[in-house]
Amino acid sequence: MTEVETIGTWWMWSGFFVIVVAMLAIDLFAGGGKAHRPTMREAAAWSAVWFAVALLFAGALWAYLDGSAGREAANAKALEFVTGYLIEKSLAVDNVFVWLMLFSFFAIPLELQKRVLVYGVLGAIVMRTVMIFAGVWLIAQFHWLLYVFGAFLLATGIKMWWFAEHKPDLANNPLILFIRRHMNVTDALSGERFFVVREEAGRAVRYATPLFLVLVLVEFSDLIFAVDSIPAIFAITTDPFIVLTSNVFAILGLRAMYFLLADMAERFSLLKYGLALVLSFIGVKMLLLDVVKIPVAVSLGVVAAIIAVAILLSLRREARDRARSGGQDPAVRHG
Repeated sequence: MTEVETIGTWWMWSGFFVIVVAMLAIDLFAGGGKAHRPTMREAAAWSAVWFAVALLFAGALWAYLDGSAGREAANAKALEFVTGYLIEKSLAVDNVFVWLMLFSFFAIPLELQKRVLVYGVLGAIVMRTVMIFAGVWLIAQFHWLLYVFGAFLLATGIKMWWFAEHKPDLANNPLILFIRRHMNVTDALSGERFFVVREEAGRAVRYATPLFLVLVLVEFSDLIFAVDSIPAIFAITTDPFIVLTSNVFAILGLRAMYFLLADMAERFSLLKYGLALVLSFIGVKMLLLDVVKIPVAVSLGVVAAIIAVAILLSLRREARDRARSGGQDPAVRHG
């Protein structure tokens, strides 16, 4: 059996765990843990904080490895972390867009979304941790799985590009239909509560609220996106410490990124195409891993360039559409 190679020692794992718990506590209980509608300024500030924490972690990792394993190893592992972080952060944007669509469809006010997002982030961390360790072990035993992952990512990228403008039919979503058939569901929200109890014919009957339906779909979307994004980082490294830390740091800032993009999603209409190209590029990289070795630095540059161009083209398109509509928001004009 092939052993899994990692730079992570017991104290590095322990330190990372402590950092994650501390940052989760800060994130989840900021604002008193009550229903709260973050402002754009708050969301931007928290997004900057999460990004800074990830960079500080990368710097600390580099400093430790520079002193213990040498400059070459420090540069390589720090670059792997930053590249993995950027890839996972980029792909998480699609997750955020799905959350926006779900909250919009179920008409969930911003101030009631925090609790669902808290569970969404926690669920994403748990699911990715399990899937990452399973994936690392499988790759260590069966190297050819990297080709399977590569083909899967390439196919996913092509599918994402092809269906970039497709709007899913949430009203007929099989999961929601299943829940409605097997559970009592209210038509109205009840604050941040997932369940309510009503008196019917002299007995207490438990009802799920629409907020619970949103939670189920958010957790399910977390699982789907984990299946898409985790194989992507295996194109950069199979070190479980780098894979998990870069993933978790990318997820930690999801809630802040969601509120930052909540009022700006329409401005990034071409970003999904950029994400499709990122997945396709990583898929091709994995398929060619034993033929052409694409350096991690090149991968980082390509991914960063694709995302930057997609954002710039999106903003340019939005500005052009706004000019054509006489300064009115195109989304409002067409909505």
